[in-house]
Amino acid sequence: MTDGGDLFYRVAFDRRTEVDDGLGNTLADWVEQFQCRAAYRHLRGGESVVASRLQGKHVQIIAVRASSQTRQVSTDWRVRDARTGEVFNIRDVTVETDRAFISFLCERGVAA
Repeated sequence: MTDGGDLFYRVAFDRRTEVDDGLGNTLADWVEQFQCRAAYRHLRGGESVVASRLQGKHVQIIAVRASSQTRQVSTDWRVRDARTGEVFNIRDVTVETDRAFISFLCERGVAA
């Protein structure tokens, strides 16, 4: 369970968007949509978590306060740690039972 005191990190949510390169071409690029505070919960046990770590992947939960912005996020977005620049792919989105927080199952170390 997450509470407001756990929101230690600052994260940015990026969405893949078509961008004009100025030469008449469009390119897909990640564009930051918003930033907010977040809590990280590292997953420790379970066979799949251990197998992912052996492959160089890191699986964790990133929890944020539910808002009109965070409710729009889906698995085709990504999360970026605003301080370190680490990028996490979103694998699952779960609205917590108290509806005050949204948890994102994220994976680092894999292609988008």
